[in-house]
Amino acid sequence: MATEAPNSDPTYDLIILGASGFTGQYVLREALKFLSTPSSPSPLRSLAIAGRNPSKLKSTLHWATAPSQPPSIPILQADTSSPDSLLALARQARLLISCVGPYRLHGRPVASACCEAGTDYLDISGEPEFIERTEVEFHEKAADTGALIVSACGFDSIPAEFGMMFHCRKWDPPSVVNTIEAYLSLESDKKIVGNIGTYESAVLGVANAGKLQEFRKSRPRRPQPKIVGPRPPKGPLIEHKKDFGLWAIKLPSADATVVRRTLTTITEHPHGLAGVAESPEFAETRKAFWPSIKPAYFGVKLGSKSIFGLFRTIITGIFLGVFGKFALGRSLLLKFPSFFSAGWFRKKGPTEEEVRSATFNMWFVGHGYSDEKLASQSGKKPDKEIITRVSGPEVGYVTTPITLIQCALIVLGQRGNLPKGGVYTAGAVFGPTDLQKRLEENGISFDFISTRNL
Repeated sequence: MATEAPNSDPTYDLIILGASGFTGQYVLREALKFLSTPSSPSPLRSLAIAGRNPSKLKSTLHWATAPSQPPSIPILQADTSSPDSLLALARQARLLISCVGPYRLHGRPVASACCEAGTDYLDISGEPEFIERTEVEFHEKAADTGALIVSACGFDSIPAEFGMMFHCRKWDPPSVVNTIEAYLSLESDKKIVGNIGTYESAVLGVANAGKLQEFRKSRPRRPQPKIVGPRPPKGPLIEHKKDFGLWAIKLPSADATVVRRTLTTITEHPHGLAGVAESPEFAETRKAFWPSIKPAYFGVKLGSKSIFGLFRTIITGIFLGVFGKFALGRSLLLKFPSFFSAGWFRKKGPTEEEVRSATFNMWFVGHGYSDEKLASQSGKKPDKEIITRVSGPEVGYVTTPITLIQCALIVLGQRGNLPKGGVYTAGAVFGPTDLQKRLEENGISFDFISTRNL
């Protein structure tokens, strides 16, 4: 089969697929803030929205711009069950954003269409199996056609990736980090309501956990990052972090997987991924940036102000683990999310008031050595601790659109500094760019908290 020519003359800078969904509507509202006008130039000069139901998309556009009248945004029809409609859609865009989760069910044909058309692609998937299978199946094709395919550009996993990189840069030589634990605290003076798409993805993830492990074992082993010092021992199931006033439990999210994949990519490319037509200034920035990111053992835990607040997490995990393994159980989990998550997730999603009242803090606790030479001494434990923090607004409907759209603006405005094409993590692609600065300008904070000798 002949190779598809790159998408050199698209109709739109950006198309948002799935804009009428729970998260997609907030992504649209965020994107409209940056749509170029004579008084506010932006690399986003033209925008369209797409999905199965034009009437829902029209209603979403009115919702996203209320109380103002919506601008003239084209509404396009496409369906993930129709590869032809997706290919036609991809050919019209410089960049396509996919908000059509669960990605295990709907993500592959969209990524495939973008690879075929040579169209850049971003999504907000937090599903490790989808992310890993996409890389294996489409990396070579995307590199050939010039399609840049980047998953996990939402709360999964931008705060984790960029929080980790921000943290690593606080370890000035000769000190070196060994392990970083991220503690996520979701806070609100209202009820916290999780993203229903995250819940649905978790249900399907449990059902296919065995297949993911088999898939990983079937793949050739990539070069592993060289971490200074021994692997830390496993800690307790429930941990009390007095520094933050949190009780914490391990969170089986995509964050740790995505961070490891970024570190693996940089092990293979120590100075990062060269841009297709990068400026000399950016090339210098890239080559100076990556040596400052030392690999570390990385994990994520979910925190609560009280130990009783973890019960909802534990209950949800038990139900997912037990019921997610058979078809009837999964049907019940998906039909009654509020019951099986103790009210954490519900089909209708959060109210606007609940979204506005919610915030997050993600604390990064790093342990390492004050001098890298100490790590080689037998039995020598880490003797230094550094704590940093990433914080911001509600995770699913505010932070996710912010991180996604800022990634999109970089793709549209700085494309020459990014790789020609291929399937990569957001950290590997956007690490040396000004993404952190952009996030800070849009309500997401990166803070140094403390350092001490152990």
